[in-house]
Amino acid sequence: MLRSGCSRILGLGQQSKQAPSQALLRFYHERVVDHYNNPRNVGSFDKSDPAVGTGLVGAPACGDVMKLQIKVDDQTGKIVDACFKTFGCGSAIASSSVATEWVKGKQTEEVLSIKNTEIAKHLSLPPVKLHCSMLAEDAIKAAVKDYEAKRAKTSPNLEATNTEKAVEA
Repeated sequence: MLRSGCSRILGLGQQSKQAPSQALLRFYHERVVDHYNNPRNVGSFDKSDPAVGTGLVGAPACGDVMKLQIKVDDQTGKIVDACFKTFGCGSAIASSSVATEWVKGKQTEEVLSIKNTEIAKHLSLPPVKLHCSMLAEDAIKAAVKDYEAKRAKTSPNLEATNTEKAVEA
């Protein structure tokens, strides 16, 4: 009796004709399943491109690794494209996918305000999966930091040239 009741609650009872993956997917919210089955913006950019910021983060506790990249228009500071590659569970992949969707078209300063709690709420992640949304937030911040560091390397040259011109005048 107890076994059959638990099996029904877990979705394993009389639905055993389902594929094992379908039985497990029941525990994820439909948005997680959608982003897992149809991830948006999978891929990578050339990390040596000065307009690309790369954030690589991981969670040692579960083994999830997330690489999120942004491509920024230098003139406007707007993120024109984003992509990711994630090795991890369905929640990590879905969090990456959502993050890339949310950063596109926004200013680099603006995306720093995206919080893991917003991603977790959007995907209806259970408490045990909150670390996946934290990875996404950390990856966004790391990508912006990388982009700004690359930009700072090229900017001093421009500022030095402008300073030299000002001194000469």
